[in-house]
Amino acid sequence: MKIIPAIDIIDGKCVRLTKGDYNQKKEYNDDPLEVARQFESAGITHLHLVDLDGAKARKIVNRQVLEKITGNTNLHIDFGGGIQSDEDIKIAFESGAKQITGGSIAVKNQELFKQWIADYGSDKIILGADVLDKKVATGGWQEISEVDVFGFIEEYMSYGITRVICTDISKDGVLQGPSHDLYVELLSKFGDLELVASGGVSNISDLERLREEGLDSAIVGKAIYENKISLEELSQFTSYAN
Repeated sequence: MKIIPAIDIIDGKCVRLTKGDYNQKKEYNDDPLEVARQFESAGITHLHLVDLDGAKARKIVNRQVLEKITGNTNLHIDFGGGIQSDEDIKIAFESGAKQITGGSIAVKNQELFKQWIADYGSDKIILGADVLDKKVATGGWQEISEVDVFGFIEEYMSYGITRVICTDISKDGVLQGPSHDLYVELLSKFGDLELVASGGVSNISDLERLREEGLDSAIVGKAIYENKISLEELSQFTSYAN
C-alpha cells in the first residue's frame, strides 16, 4: 500500500481544514516546497496536492505552487482543486502534474470528464469521490449532491476509470480514524478498483488496518502535520510495504 502525503494550498501556504470547512483552517507552513522536500527525503514518492483556492474559484489558482514542487522534486504528483475546463487540465499537466483528480467536474459536467478519460487515458485521470453519508460532495465540499457514491463510481468504471480517491468528509481532519466500513463495502462491490483512502488517518495502526482491508493507497495529511505520525514511521511503513 502506497502512502501519499497531502499538501493543501490556500494563499500559497500549506494548510489543513477540518471536515472541509474553510472557516476551520490551520496554517502549517508558508513554503509548500519545503514540506514536499521533507516528504521526498523520507522516501515518499507520491504527493496529493490540492488547490483549495481553486476548488472554491472553480479554476486553478495556485499554479505556481505546483510548478515549484514539480520543478524541484521528483515526486509523482496528482493535482486537484479547480480543474473545471480543458484549459485547467492543460495547465495542470503542463505544470508537471502526473495525474489529475476530478471530483466536482465529474458530477457537474460528466461529458467533459468522460472526454478527458478518453483523451488522456485512465492512467492520467483519478476520480475524486468526496462523500458525506454516501452522497458525493462538490465545490470544495461546499455542496452535497444527491449522487450516490456507488452508482457514481460504477458509471465511471464503465468508462475506464480504475483509480478512485474516496474521502469521507465527516472523517477528514478530525484524527478519529478512516471510514473503514465504507471502504470495505466499496471494495466488496468493486473488486478491481484501485481505492485510495483519504480522511481520518491518525496513526500507523490505521494504515496497517487499511492495508489489511485491501486498500491500494492511503492519503495522510493532518496526522503528519500534528506529529501523530512521524516521517520516520512513514518511511519504515513504506519500506515494509515494499
